[in-house]
Amino acid sequence: MKRIAILGATGSIGRQALEIVDAHPGLEVCALASGSNELDVLAAERGVEHAQVGGELTALLERAEPDVVLNAVVGFAGLPATMWALEQGTTLALANKESLVAAGDLALAARERGGGLLLPVDSEHSALYQCLEGRAPETVQALVLTASGGPFRGRTRAELEAVTRADALAHPTWRMGPKITIDSATLANKGLELLEAHFLFGVAYDRIEVVVHPSSVVHGLVRFRDGAALAHLGYPDMRVPISFALTYPERSATEAEPLDLTAGLTLEFEPPDLETFPLLALARRAGESGGTHPCAYNAANEVAVQAFLAGRLPFLRIAEVVEETLVTVDGAPADDLDELREADAEARRLAERAVGAAVT
Repeated sequence: MKRIAILGATGSIGRQALEIVDAHPGLEVCALASGSNELDVLAAERGVEHAQVGGELTALLERAEPDVVLNAVVGFAGLPATMWALEQGTTLALANKESLVAAGDLALAARERGGGLLLPVDSEHSALYQCLEGRAPETVQALVLTASGGPFRGRTRAELEAVTRADALAHPTWRMGPKITIDSATLANKGLELLEAHFLFGVAYDRIEVVVHPSSVVHGLVRFRDGAALAHLGYPDMRVPISFALTYPERSATEAEPLDLTAGLTLEFEPPDLETFPLLALARRAGESGGTHPCAYNAANEVAVQAFLAGRLPFLRIAEVVEETLVTVDGAPADDLDELREADAEARRLAERAVGAAVT
């Protein structure tokens, strides 16, 4: 029996993970955590002893002693759980890309010390992981991340001047939480995924491509030095990467609909519009700058997205707040988690100041 701790249990990923556990006799939930009071009812229904609303997650994990930690917490708040799992050598099913983006080399060093598995749950990184399994690093030419383009694909900056919260939350292919949905609308989500791919797979930024693929059928591709490209395909369904991570290496059956290749399937790709959606280019710049610039990118984006969702910031100003923060921060490398937290806090202060300037 594999014991699973689900962090972010009342969110989209967490609830689908519970479906996977229910369908698999070899899995059981040993711990649940969430920022929502709905968790109390959920834990009582399932008889889960270790359940926690908010607070310090590492203490919960210490008590529960899971075999797998599914980290679906939103944002930088997921960092302590990520670092705990990596240090302990506990298998980490990571749906919280922000913690790996922010911690970067510190997280990789923790994984090296702990020696456990790090299994990505993002559909794109899960796809790349599967395409790369068993491949020698020197045979890999490039990674290709696919983006749906979000609800505003094809629009100009002028057409985005007056978009509303409801407009930005209307994603065409995926059903996700509000933060990640806004990130998809700005392409910040693809920027975070670019940064995450660099740390997950050890591939240089200039060898990570991003293409817009509206149907979201191809989740990731790997180009090899012999000219071949391997791709992972399937209908948009997060149960597939969640199940892959929780049941690895078994690849258990799911209820996901199999891809129908005879139904007029068309695969279209186009380059991203970096002028209209500059957050993707800003992420690449932050990664190439190194140090704590990726941490600052994530922090500023979280502040700006929350301000937009609260009605305090226009949609197009999200990217401007992030850019203003990146050109202002020091960006020096963090030697430990305390220094990383300081860099995160400073970036948030600068971003809040930029938000305030935008609305005055």
